[in-house]
Amino acid sequence: MLTIGLFYGTDTGNTEKVSKRIKEVLEIKSKNISVELIEIYKKKKEDMAKYNFLILGMPTWYDGEIQGDWDLFISEMNQIDFSHKKVAFFGLGDQYGYANYFCDAIGIFAEIVEKNSGIICGKTSTEGYVHGFSKAQRGNQFVGLCLDVDHQNELTESRIGNWTEQIVVEFYL
Repeated sequence: MLTIGLFYGTDTGNTEKVSKRIKEVLEIKSKNISVELIEIYKKKKEDMAKYNFLILGMPTWYDGEIQGDWDLFISEMNQIDFSHKKVAFFGLGDQYGYANYFCDAIGIFAEIVEKNSGIICGKTSTEGYVHGFSKAQRGNQFVGLCLDVDHQNELTESRIGNWTEQIVVEFYL
């Protein structure tokens, strides 16, 4: 059985709702997957370091601000050795109101994972999004799944479905 640690931070409940949906979809897609949902609040590096497969979910606030619980965890994150770990990101953002900061948080944390020798999985196309700039963007891809539940909620379910298919494949490699 493959166990995935899905860590998320939330203020409004949207990231938690998406986290639960991702867990549900992944466990339906493969009976060999178990997803442990963990809210990042008051966690330490040891809580995350014990997993070889990670999904990290976080919203981006306002002008590129990191959600409070993730902001407190960033110093712990910098201390984790991600060697031999596969990490996938999903982020929530507002591509219209904050077009130049869309899902910046996952870009910031992806840099930490890469700097600490982790393998980033689950990159997605920027096609179909309307935004100016994002720290999560590299060329025509995001470093993970970006969701705008305020302006494109009708696409959320299909985006989660496609992304989780990709995660299953990339985590098994």
